[in-house]
Amino acid sequence: MVEIPEYKRDDSKDYLYILKSLNEIPFPVGKNLLADFLIGKLTNHSITKNNLHMKHNFGGLDFLNREEILEMIQSLINKKLIDLSGVNFNKYIKVLGISRKGQEELMSPGTYFKKNGISDDISDNYLKNKTKIKESEEYLFKEYELFLKDFNKEQKKAIISKKNRILCIAGAGSGKTSVLTKRIEFLNKKSKEKTTGEKILAITFTRKAKLEMKNRLNNLGVEGVKVETFNSFCEKILLKNSGNFYGKPVRVANFEDKKVGILEALHSIKTGFEDAIDKHFNKNQKKNKTKQQLSIMFINDCFSVLDYFKSKKKSFEELYENLDPSDPEDSKDYDNAIMIYKIIKYLDNYMKENGLRTYGDQINDCIEFFKQRPDKVPGFKHILVDEYQDVNSQQIEILDILLKQDKDSEVKSLFCVGDPRQSIFGWRGSDVNHILKFDKKYPYAEIINLTKNYRSQKDIVELMNKAIKKMKMPNLETEKNKTEKKKLNKPKINFHSFGDEDHEKDFIINEILKNFSNGNVEIEEIFVLARTNKQLKELSEKMKKKNIPHIIKADASNLGIESREKEIKKGYLTLSTIHSIKGMESEMVFVMGCNNINFPCKASDHPIIDMIKTNDYDKEEEERRLFYVAISRAKNHLYLTYSGNNPTYFINKDMKDVLE
Repeated sequence: MVEIPEYKRDDSKDYLYILKSLNEIPFPVGKNLLADFLIGKLTNHSITKNNLHMKHNFGGLDFLNREEILEMIQSLINKKLIDLSGVNFNKYIKVLGISRKGQEELMSPGTYFKKNGISDDISDNYLKNKTKIKESEEYLFKEYELFLKDFNKEQKKAIISKKNRILCIAGAGSGKTSVLTKRIEFLNKKSKEKTTGEKILAITFTRKAKLEMKNRLNNLGVEGVKVETFNSFCEKILLKNSGNFYGKPVRVANFEDKKVGILEALHSIKTGFEDAIDKHFNKNQKKNKTKQQLSIMFINDCFSVLDYFKSKKKSFEELYENLDPSDPEDSKDYDNAIMIYKIIKYLDNYMKENGLRTYGDQINDCIEFFKQRPDKVPGFKHILVDEYQDVNSQQIEILDILLKQDKDSEVKSLFCVGDPRQSIFGWRGSDVNHILKFDKKYPYAEIINLTKNYRSQKDIVELMNKAIKKMKMPNLETEKNKTEKKKLNKPKINFHSFGDEDHEKDFIINEILKNFSNGNVEIEEIFVLARTNKQLKELSEKMKKKNIPHIIKADASNLGIESREKEIKKGYLTLSTIHSIKGMESEMVFVMGCNNINFPCKASDHPIIDMIKTNDYDKEEEERRLFYVAISRAKNHLYLTYSGNNPTYFINKDMKDVLE
C-alpha cells in the first residue's frame, strides 16, 4: 500500500495577502475591517456597501481565524511594513496603509519579513527526532548506576555519550547546568580515557555563571578545569602574548577612557555634547532621565555601534548607506546616523593610537593572533559550552579554531548545551541559527532533547508550551516533585486586567503584602518582572512608600537605575527586567505590563542600535521568546497582569484556554 504523505500548507506567504489587500482597497481601513475583508465576512456592512467583496483578495485568508489575522497585522505594523496613522476628524481612530518597505516586500518577498527566523525543516527536525535510548546505553547506565543515580535517561545519555559532537537542547528547568558539570566529572574521573582538568575547557557567558560552575566542580572534587567566559578566555590569551601580538602595552578601555574618546570625537566634528544628545534621542527617550543618564547612554550607544560593526566585519559606511534622506521615514534617522558614523570612525583610530581595546576588539584580536600563530592555540581535548543559543559569529570562530584538528593531536570533542526557546540576546549580536543548524554543521552530531521540567507546576509548564508553539519544539513535561512544600490555597496561574497602570501596580503590591503577611511565601521567593527599566522604577517608588524591602536588577544597557545588587538578597523582594533574570527561578512570579505596548516592546532608549539591527534578527519573535522566559521563571505561582483594552497578542488562544 502506497503511503500518501500528509498535506502541509505553506503558511510562510500568508502575510502577503494582507499587504496586497491594503494595495487593493481604495481607501484607508482599520484593523477590524481589514480582518473581516481577509476572512471574507459578508455581514460587515462596509464591505458590501463599498463592493469590497468583489475585490481579488477578498476572503484570501478565510482558512485563518480572526485572532490569527489581527496578530499578523500587528506583526507587520511592528516590522514597519504597514503604517498606522490617525485620521483628521478623530485622532483616536487609527487607519492602516502599506509603507514603502511594505511595497518593497511585495516586490521581493523575504526582504524585511522572515517567518520566525526559523525554517520548518529545522524546527520539524527537532520535533521528530526525539531522543532514543539504545540498548548499549541502557547497559552503560547500569555500569555507572551509582554515579548517575540522580539523573533521568536523557540526561544520563548526555553525560556519558561517546560522540565527539553533542548538542543538548535543554528546556527551561531541565537541569542543563547539572548535566554539563556532571559530564565534566565523568570525563575527568569515570571515562575509560580519563582527562585531566587542564585539558578541559568549559565556556559560559557571565562571570556569575562562571563562578557557579567553578563552585559546582569544586564540590564534585574536579580540579584544574579551565572555566571561562569567551571574554576572559581571550583576555588571558592576549595578556600572555601581548608582546608577540601588539608590540606595546594594551588594555581594555574603562568608562573614563570611553568618555574622553567621545569628547575628542565630538570636538573633531565641532559638535557639543548636549547637541549630540539632542540629535540622538527624541523627546520621549529623554523623558524622566537626567543629563548624566543620557550622557552615559550616549557613550554606551556609540561604543556598542563600534563593536557591532567590528563583530560583523562590516564597513562603518553601512550605518547610513541604506537610509534615504529624502524619505520622511528615514530622514529623522539620517542626520543621527551620519553623526554616529563620524564619531565611531574617529574612535576606531583613537583607541588604536592610545593602546585601548573593547571586549569586542579582544575577541577579534584573539582570532587574528591564533591565525598568525597557530602554534599558540591551546590544545584542549574537551570543550563544553553553556548557553549555546547565545553565541555569535565571533565566538563560533573561536570555537572552530580551538577544535581544528592537527594531524598529531588527540581527537577533540565539543559538547554544547542550550535552548532555542530562550534565545533573547539577538540585539547583542547572538544568532539563534547557530544552535538550530548545529546538525547541519556537524552531520554526525548527537542531538539530545532534555524535555523534563523540574522547576514548574504542570499548568505553568502547559502555558509555557503553548506560548512558544510557533517554534515547533518538543513540548516540555512536568517532573515537579510532588513532595515539595504545601501549595498555596489559590490558583497556580492568575490573569488580571486593569483600567490603568497605577491600579495594576497597586494590585501587585497588595498581593505581595497579603501573601507575605499570611506566611504563604518568603519575600525573597517573589520576583516581579517587567519588560523595561522604566516600569521597575515606577513600581519601586510605590514600594518605597509601603516600606517593602526590594532590590532592582536592571538592564545593563540603561544605567539610569542600574542596581549594584547581583543576587537574590535575603529578606528582599526582587524587581527585575526579564533579560536580567534569565537562568533564575522563584516560588512566585509576577509578570507586569502584559499588553501590546510592552510585548513586543514599542519603547526604545537606543535609536541607533535598533536601526542598524533591524534586519539582523527577528525582533518580534525574540520578544515572544522573552515572554516565554518570563513565565518560565515561576515554580508554583504565576501572575500575569496588564492594563488597557487588550493583553499582548503573545497570549494566544491556546494560552487563554489555560488561563481561563
